[in-house]
Amino acid sequence: MAAPNGTVFYETSEIPLADVMKLYDRDPTCKSSVDLLAASAVKRFYTTCAPGQEKAKDAVDNFCEEVNLDGLLHDMAVRLIACGNEFWLRLTPDKLSELVRMPIDSIDKIKLSSVQGLKIPYKVENYQLRTTYRVGNSNGDLVPQAVLHWNVNQNYNSGYGTGLLQVLLHTLTVNNDKRPAFAWMKAKIEKILPSIFVKYAGPDVVVQAEGMKDESFKKYENAIKNRPEEGQWLFSGAKNVSVNPVSIDPRARFEYYIDHIVNQFYLGCETPLPRLFSTPGFTEASAKAALELQDMLIDPIQRMVKRRVEREIFAVIEKQNGFDPVKGQVRLNWGTVDTPEISASDLISAADKNLIRPDEFRKNAVKILGWELWDDNSKSPTATKGGD
Repeated sequence: MAAPNGTVFYETSEIPLADVMKLYDRDPTCKSSVDLLAASAVKRFYTTCAPGQEKAKDAVDNFCEEVNLDGLLHDMAVRLIACGNEFWLRLTPDKLSELVRMPIDSIDKIKLSSVQGLKIPYKVENYQLRTTYRVGNSNGDLVPQAVLHWNVNQNYNSGYGTGLLQVLLHTLTVNNDKRPAFAWMKAKIEKILPSIFVKYAGPDVVVQAEGMKDESFKKYENAIKNRPEEGQWLFSGAKNVSVNPVSIDPRARFEYYIDHIVNQFYLGCETPLPRLFSTPGFTEASAKAALELQDMLIDPIQRMVKRRVEREIFAVIEKQNGFDPVKGQVRLNWGTVDTPEISASDLISAADKNLIRPDEFRKNAVKILGWELWDDNSKSPTATKGGD
């Protein structure tokens, strides 16, 4: 939510990001959904470069290893998908040497400039630290160059983003009628369910006895007030006795309402994969369709992360080490390096063209193709397996 103040805006998160991450930490459905999407979006990566620019690539690779960029990106993806935001602190903005993940609630406000002549947010002026994270009387302002702000689905240019889980924490008001947040409704159902099982698995039983004396009535009243969770039977010595177990009305069918709330919750998490693990009846075709849907969701995130890493990390490291990023073209590639598959015809062709020596042919035939070869001096065959 951005509020104009003259020519600048101060944007705050409509739902505190710490509350969003609390939902991720404590709800299994939210955590599994976010973890699956994060693991799919940010995988292992390798770097490539332009021909002859291997030294620039080595400089970038060394930096990635020093700061553990793989781990940083994975942890970033969890927060980015869950709450739409992640903040990294550049300890030395003028010379990128170390990246530090900031607490998710460390930024209190984002100060945004406006388009000239219009009250429309434009660029980040600074990030204002929450009072908890300030030292002494410092104003807690961080220049944009000091903060690497990862965000998706932002309302304003470079402002706060919106993740998957905010929608589950939002209420909805229509014609002054307020609907609670889906996270609240689901938590309320989960809170009530154990009580229902306790109440109706071991129900109270009311024994009605005519002519019960007051002292006996008090005795039974105290017994009921101090009843155990599983319920109890109360007996009287009266002549006319009726036994009435308290049971739930079979006409009260709640499963449709519960299914609706749960389905809305899964829709909010935007990935059907957790349902594959928790709901029987899914076929291989359903699983394939779920994966294809997930790929559509994570592709934009992968492209955004790739471009920002190359522009704001790789290019900076190349410049610091005296290389031209335009010439170096160090790029991030998701996955692992493709290893070419060598067939027997390729190996034989290479030997025929004298590209490899006979001894190299034999070694590769054993190692790669798994052929069994024998030495000329051996009278008895000695089988040598590939890879041994």
